[in-house]
Amino acid sequence: MDRGSNGATYAGIAFGAGAGALWGLVFLAPEVVRGFSPLEQAIGRYLAYGVMSALLVAPRWRTLRALMTPRILWALAWLALAGNLFYYVLLASAVQMGGIAMTSLVVGFLPVAVTIIGSRQADAVRLRQLAPSLLLCIAGAFCIGWQAIAMPGAGPVATRLIGFGCAIGALVSWTAFAIGNNHWLRRMGDMPAQDWNFLIGLATGVQALLFLPVVFLLGVGQHDAAGWSKFAGVTIGIALLASIVGNALWNRMSRLLPLTMVGQMILFETGFALIYGFLWEQRMPTLLEGAAFVLVVSSVVTCIAAHRRPGPAEATVAA
Repeated sequence: MDRGSNGATYAGIAFGAGAGALWGLVFLAPEVVRGFSPLEQAIGRYLAYGVMSALLVAPRWRTLRALMTPRILWALAWLALAGNLFYYVLLASAVQMGGIAMTSLVVGFLPVAVTIIGSRQADAVRLRQLAPSLLLCIAGAFCIGWQAIAMPGAGPVATRLIGFGCAIGALVSWTAFAIGNNHWLRRMGDMPAQDWNFLIGLATGVQALLFLPVVFLLGVGQHDAAGWSKFAGVTIGIALLASIVGNALWNRMSRLLPLTMVGQMILFETGFALIYGFLWEQRMPTLLEGAAFVLVVSSVVTCIAAHRRPGPAEATVAA
């Protein structure tokens, strides 16, 4: 890997860390506004995201509209559902039923799925070279799974199991988004990454509007003015910091790093989510949570090392 390539890798890692720091706040939000349902939180966040995206993309809308083929519109629609609405409803449900630590560490299993799929690309680092990283990530997921199911917890075991299932669902949804978004970002190479983010925001805002009647059908809980003000502040803040700024950083990263490494960068989100969660709960991590955190961080480090190490062909040329 030459110096220019190293520079792109380091820049991509920095963007990934920034996105992770902002996305980690997403795991804290369901606890801050626990009185609101996951669907209410998702609709509030993505209505705000859609409005912000519309305002930011408006100056370039005529140019972008000319690029909107049916295939691209379909891609935006399913990416918005998988990476935003479905993902956030499942994630918020998992946080409220199983806790921040369990949810963030289950979602942290994403690199295993993305790396295995990404290793099939012709120019990808071989799966054998990524084996240490994958094994560390699997070990971390085992620790948190055992913590969620077998260890004593704040809620009933059945509730924690449902929360664990929601976290796995969020993992599946986020994996589909990460792979699909990476594919379309590379395919739409001439479009600025921030514009692609805003287009997904527009699609998500439209979908949130379509789901709004479902919220009223299910019934809106009883909240006072202070509760609604807090809800508005949290949803708008998360929309701005996570969906606008965090997604922009992630998209910049996705164009600088290979798919096998893109998946590993989600572990920054896991680390920051754990830190925020422990600060919110005013406690130290359990032994299993601490072990899982060390294992997933080690997974990131070994993945970066694998990408910096020259492959067999490069080593032969260098010799």
